Amino acid sequence: MQTPAHSGMGALLSYASERALAPGTLVRVPLGAREVLGVVWEGEAAPLPAGKSVRAIAGVLDGIAPLDGHWRRLVAFAARYYQRSLGEVALAVLPPQLRDLNPVQLARRLRRPATAHTGADASSLIALSAEQERARGLIDTNSGPFLLFGSTGSGKTEVYLRCVQAALDAEPVNAIAPQALVMVPEINLTPQLQERFTARFGAANVVSLHSGMTDAQRLKNWLAAHSGAARIVLGTRLAVFASMPGLKLIVVDEEHDASYKQQEGARYSARDLAIWRGREQHAKVILGSATPSLESWHASRPATDGDPGGRYLRLHMPSRIASGDNAGSLPVLRVVNMHHQPRRTVFSAPLLAALQERVERGEQCMVLLNRRGYSPVLHCADCDWKSDCPHCSAHQVFHRIDRTLRCHHCGYTVRVPRACPGCGSPDITAIGQGTEQLEEQLTHLLTGVLRPDGQPVKVARIDADTTKLKGALQSQLAQVHSGETDVLIGTQMVAKGHDFRRITLVAAVQPDGALFSSDFRAPERLFALLLQASGRAGRDAQYVAAQGSRSEMWLQTFHPEHALVAALRQHDYPAFAAQQLQERRDAAMPPFAFQALVRADARTQEAAQGFLQAASDAARTHALAGLEQVTLYPPVPLAIQRVANIERAQMLLESPSRVALQRFLAAWQPLLHATRSQPEHKGLVRWLVDVDPLAI
Repeated sequence: MQTPAHSGMGALLSYASERALAPGTLVRVPLGAREVLGVVWEGEAAPLPAGKSVRAIAGVLDGIAPLDGHWRRLVAFAARYYQRSLGEVALAVLPPQLRDLNPVQLARRLRRPATAHTGADASSLIALSAEQERARGLIDTNSGPFLLFGSTGSGKTEVYLRCVQAALDAEPVNAIAPQALVMVPEINLTPQLQERFTARFGAANVVSLHSGMTDAQRLKNWLAAHSGAARIVLGTRLAVFASMPGLKLIVVDEEHDASYKQQEGARYSARDLAIWRGREQHAKVILGSATPSLESWHASRPATDGDPGGRYLRLHMPSRIASGDNAGSLPVLRVVNMHHQPRRTVFSAPLLAALQERVERGEQCMVLLNRRGYSPVLHCADCDWKSDCPHCSAHQVFHRIDRTLRCHHCGYTVRVPRACPGCGSPDITAIGQGTEQLEEQLTHLLTGVLRPDGQPVKVARIDADTTKLKGALQSQLAQVHSGETDVLIGTQMVAKGHDFRRITLVAAVQPDGALFSSDFRAPERLFALLLQASGRAGRDAQYVAAQGSRSEMWLQTFHPEHALVAALRQHDYPAFAAQQLQERRDAAMPPFAFQALVRADARTQEAAQGFLQAASDAARTHALAGLEQVTLYPPVPLAIQRVANIERAQMLLESPSRVALQRFLAAWQPLLHATRSQPEHKGLVRWLVDVDPLAI
C-alpha cells in the first residue's frame, strides 16, 4: 500500500480478507481515517502483539487482473535501488484516477465498450537501406540489449517500426498477445511518433502514456495496456512502469536525454530501468541515439585484447537516408570566431547574410539559444543593483513581452520597476540575451527581406513561454511544417526529435557557457544538443537537392579551436566520446565510478549541512557495510543554494563498486531516519537520496 517517502513506515502493512487474494490484486484499504488504494504483495505477515487485531480490507477491484510478477519485481527493484519506500513507488506509477475509484465506480467504468482492433498496414512499408537492414537483422538474431547509434536522419524510427512489427508477430505466451513499449524523452515528441505508429499498426493498437494526458485518458490507456488490448504503448519516462504482461520489446529513443531521469520523488532513470525490465521479462531492448550517453557508449564497446567488451551490442547507421552527391549529407559546420566580430554582436554579419540568403530562396532556418525570456538579468550601473529574486539565490529573468521579472526557479513575478529600486536611477540595463530578445532583434535585422512569393519574412519563437496554452505547441509546429514560418527561434525543445523537412540552416548563437562548466557532464550535454540541433537541417534530401543547396550548421563561438568544436566539425561522436571517456577514466568519474547524492533542504544552510554532517558521522561511527569502498565528501551548498526561501545542501558519495555503494545506502537508511528525528535537526524540511545523479 502507499506510504510516504522516507516516512519510516514499514514496506508492508497487514490487513484481513475473507478470501485468499493473489499477489498483485488491487484493493481498497483503510489507513487512519482515509481509504486508499493498496496492492497485495508477497511477504510473511508479522506476528501481532497480544490483544491486537488487523483491520479488514474495504473492497477488491475485481474488474482488474492482478499485476503480474514482472511488474511487482520491477517496482520492488526500483524502490530498492533508488532508496524509496515500496508503496511510494508502486502507487505513484499507477494511474491517479485508479487510486480514487472504489469497486463500484471501477465496474461502471469497465462496462464502457472497447474499440475494435485493426490490423497493421503493410502497404505503408518502405524499402530499407543496407544499414537499416543490417541493424534489423542483428536485432532479430541477437538477444541484446542494443545501442542503435544512428546519425540524425539515418532512419532509426523505421528500424523501430520493423522491430515492433517483428515483436508483435511473435508467438503468444500463455495466451497473452505480444506487446511493445516505445519511449521518447518529452511529451512534445509523442504526437508525431503516434501518427507514424497508428498509420502502420492502426489506432486501436496504439496508446500513449504521459503526464500531459487527463486522468481519465491515462486510466483508459493504462487499462488497455494492462489487459493486453493495446499492443503498443508510446510514452515518456513514466511509461517504463506500464503494466504490460505480453512485453516483448522496449525502445528508448534519444536514450541520452536527461529527461529520462526523474527529478522529483523517486529519482529513477527510465532508461536504466528499461534495461533491467528487458532482462527480467525476456524482452529485447533497443536504445537509440545519434549522440549516445557516455554510459551507454561505454557499455557497448567492442571486445579487444584484455577487454571483454560491453554488455550491449552496438549497431551503427552513419548515413542519412537517400544520400546522394549532396542530398542527404550531414550539415556542413560553419564556425564564426566571435573575437573577430564587433563587441556585443549577437548575429554576426556572415550568419545574418546566410539567413537572408536562405529566406530569399524559400528555405527555412532555425536559431538555437537555450535561454528563454528577454534577458537573464536587469542591472543598474550606478549602484550595481541586479534583478535578484528575493526568495532564491538567482536572478529574476526579464520578460519584455509582458514587462515582468520572473524567477524561473520559484515562479515569483513582479512588474519591471520604472527606476532602480536601489538608487532611483532610470538607467536600468538588460544584460545578456534570451529567445525573446533574439526574436525581436532578428525580426528587425531581416526587415525588408522577402520570400520568393514576395511576402515579408516571418520569425517565430518556440519555448516554454510561447507553448503554455493547450495546443499551442502543436499549432506552432504545424506552421513550421507548412512553411509559414521562415526562421524559427527556440530552446532545446525544438532541437531534438522533430522532423522539419524544409530547414536547411541551423545556428547556435551563444553555446560557450557549457564549455568550461564545473559540471563534468556539461561538455557531453552541449555536444549532444549541438549535434542534435544540426540534425534538424537537411532532413529532406530531395528538397535540398531541388534547391541546389547544402545544409549547414552555424556555430558562433569565442573558442573555435576547442576539441568539442573539432569533433562537431567532423560529426565525429566516437572521437568526442573517446576523449571524454579518457578524462572520466583518469578522474575516476562515471561510468568508471558510481555516485549518489544525499540532499537536505532546511530553513538555514547551517541546518541543512548540519544534518548531512551528522548523518555522515553516524555512518562512520557504526562502520556501515560497504563503507570501506565508499567516499563521503563534505556537505556543500547547491549551485543555487536557496529556492523559495529554502536552503539546499548536498553531500556526494562515490565508490568504484556499484554493489558496495548499494550495500552502504541500504544500511544507512535507518541511520538517516534516526538522525532526522533528533531534536537538533528540527529545522530540516526534507531530505532525499539521488542514486546515479545527472547533475552535481
